[in-house]
Amino acid sequence: MYGNTLVLIMGEAKRRKNLGIPPREKTEDIKLPQLDKKAIQQKVRSILYKYPIIPFLFYGAAILILIGGLFYVFKSFNIV
Repeated sequence: MYGNTLVLIMGEAKRRKNLGIPPREKTEDIKLPQLDKKAIQQKVRSILYKYPIIPFLFYGAAILILIGGLFYVFKSFNIV
């Protein structure tokens, strides 16, 4: 039983060496695509210049969500 537990605890590299198997080949690292920040900024700016109402819509939606959340909290805890 003691010999079997050593096999379970032994690491893969040591096991491969004992079995005479060559070391495992390293896999290639996954390369993330590089983002061109300048191009993204130019694209966003061109959209915002084309539609200047977008920031106001986002701020309005955020304020409505905040008010709705506060209303939900007040209603659920019976604060008012």
